[in-house]
Amino acid sequence: MNEPYYEVVQDFYTSDLKKPTLKEANVWPRAGKSISSSGVSFSCPHAFLCLSLLCLTGSLLGHPQCLDYGPPFQPPVHLEFCSAYENFGCCDQERDNSIAAKYWDIMDYIDPRGRKQCGTYIKDILCQECSPYAAHLYDAENPRTPLRNLPGLCFDYCSEFHFNCRSAIGLLTSDKHIQECCETNKTRFCNLLHLHDEDYCFPNVLKNTALNRNLGSVVEDRKGCLQLCLTEVANGLRNPVLMVHANDHTHRMFVAEQVGVIWVYLPDGSRLEEPFLDIKSIVLATPWIGDERGFLGMAFHPEYKYNGKFYIYYSYMYKNRAEKIRISELKVLASDVNKADPLSERNLLELEEPAANHNGGQLLFGVDGYMYLFTGDGGKAGDPFGKFGNAQNKSALLGKVLRIDVNGKSPDGKPYRIPPDNPFVSDPKAHPEVYAYGVRNMWRCAVDRGDPVTKKGRGRIFCGDVGQNRFEEIDIVVKGGNYGWRAKEGFECYDTKLCHNSSLDDILPIFAYGRNVGKSVTGGYVYRGCESPNLNGLYIFGDFMNGRLMALEEEEKTNKWKKQDICIGSTKACAFPGMISSYSKFIISFAEDEAGELYFMSTSYPSAYAPHGSLYKFIDPARRAPPGKCKYKPVPVKTKSKRIPFVPRAKTVLELLNEPSTAKPLKKSSTPTAAIPTVSSKQAKKTSSTKTKASTVKPAPSGKKRQKIKAEAKHQRPKQKEKVSHTSRTTPAPPLPKTKSSRLTRNKKLLPKKAALAKEKLKKRKESR
Repeated sequence: MNEPYYEVVQDFYTSDLKKPTLKEANVWPRAGKSISSSGVSFSCPHAFLCLSLLCLTGSLLGHPQCLDYGPPFQPPVHLEFCSAYENFGCCDQERDNSIAAKYWDIMDYIDPRGRKQCGTYIKDILCQECSPYAAHLYDAENPRTPLRNLPGLCFDYCSEFHFNCRSAIGLLTSDKHIQECCETNKTRFCNLLHLHDEDYCFPNVLKNTALNRNLGSVVEDRKGCLQLCLTEVANGLRNPVLMVHANDHTHRMFVAEQVGVIWVYLPDGSRLEEPFLDIKSIVLATPWIGDERGFLGMAFHPEYKYNGKFYIYYSYMYKNRAEKIRISELKVLASDVNKADPLSERNLLELEEPAANHNGGQLLFGVDGYMYLFTGDGGKAGDPFGKFGNAQNKSALLGKVLRIDVNGKSPDGKPYRIPPDNPFVSDPKAHPEVYAYGVRNMWRCAVDRGDPVTKKGRGRIFCGDVGQNRFEEIDIVVKGGNYGWRAKEGFECYDTKLCHNSSLDDILPIFAYGRNVGKSVTGGYVYRGCESPNLNGLYIFGDFMNGRLMALEEEEKTNKWKKQDICIGSTKACAFPGMISSYSKFIISFAEDEAGELYFMSTSYPSAYAPHGSLYKFIDPARRAPPGKCKYKPVPVKTKSKRIPFVPRAKTVLELLNEPSTAKPLKKSSTPTAAIPTVSSKQAKKTSSTKTKASTVKPAPSGKKRQKIKAEAKHQRPKQKEKVSHTSRTTPAPPLPKTKSSRLTRNKKLLPKKAALAKEKLKKRKESR
């Protein structure tokens, strides 16, 4: 009975480093064995037939990839044997020692003259498992195809090896079919090891400067766009506005929907059937496209593990029909760590909102242990409230960054304390809660964890501040800072009079962009995770309106920030198992898990009640951390609710590449197809309009085809295009009306006419009789 593939791979990395037998060392699939992507074995009677199947299935464009289907890495320690790949490749020290043991085992069967003549050849061939292009050399880029027994060799090199060391073939592989057919037949042997793309065969792959110039760095296209990939983590969410972790070592993820429901996702990817918190009966949210009201913020207390406290920020309707913002404290149930106690709510702060937009919504705890609250300027356009607007008025709490101490009460009865070093505690005209001011509508802020080694940057708070109609900006929050609104927007003046009278000490953005780039910024995070070391220090953010992903990198000498676009979806770069090439367009929020890995949430239809939101994780396909470095053991959590396994909806790049091409050429259409506001490969189904001629009548479709047409029509979107405001984050608009099939409507109109004609025909027949 064939061994399962995953067991073989486990032996590959954990085998005894003492001289293994040749049979134990040759762990890659032999004749009669191979695997599919699902891990199910299928038989292949001859090794050379298995290799020839690759010509039928085709191969992917070569890109750096290891035999475990993951990106290469930088070995944490020096490689003694395969030292050519000690800076970047696919072997750690354990695997290097295993290859060395196999090499010396082979040398025991060769006389001194043969060792001198063939030792280098044998070492080079064995060490190709450490090559950053190992997957391409062994035809392992696609998990559906069988692996080679030996790496792909360039024909000249292979011919030299066969001429000098053909007797060693039987020592390099235990496959009897290769031994019998190829020890005496050079052409047949080298044809078996031939790669269609000769740039990637060994040793040509080492000499190719184009392939090795930026090996291990983040891949950039010709326009300088960073090539990153995604994995789908969750879907079917109603406008997911945030994802946070409790920092309690459980590695659970808490995802909140705009309607006021918070879900718990476990480390295995499953979701609990019962929500952590459901307050949608209190939260003010509507189905209007782009409505900014709803559940907007959440933060766990730094000592949540011990006190079970967390904080929320949401819109609600007061008794007199006034709209308000409420920030409150809740506790987790003592009887269930995955359920909050809604009866434990304690109000900390309430703010009346003069308009429906610009509600802010971010809550976070700084490294100082205090809670930071980010409020919008009150809404409408141009901050029209008062002589200078809310944002410049320190006696108003709107348009501010507030800082409070939730661990206690103030002497004046407030349910929180004022930190003694808040910048305006001694200003009688200012609220003592104010930490910074002059902000318009900061949407999504994050605390920098700092460099994993040097801790540089730790504690900085980055925010995206949504602009009025010219500029979007990224800010770093500092104590007492004035960020300029409404006097300034980005680096430019907005209110000319206020701008000319403004202080020269105003805090300018670290980056701002105009409407040619995007129209509504969504603040992100500085990457400080473990799995993608190339991304360390990059501030990654996006634009809500056009779905653009971007990154900022700080130049050490000048402290200036350089912007680069991020591109998702390169077939070559993302051809790894589990990686996808598309995402829903409207980027709502970014997130960080307990391990520091980076995510973002987006939707294809920005309505609080539309279940089209998804959660994605960033992956760098060019380089990963060494095996075992990023492993963590989550603290187990007792679950009383049913676990719902994750079912991905987006197709991976490999699935798309393996799909048979069934597309037929489309006729040119005089009527353009309607644009669908999403870049999701699953949701953006192409539709074509065909020309109709009065002189041509097409035959009616058959029964099966008719059913297929009905099924497709059922899933098509309405063609009405929604308008989203550019002056604020979004402007409330009425929900789309439910549309009926035009054919059904037309048939209803024709029914009376058809009935009258049938009645007249029946009357004539009776008269003729």
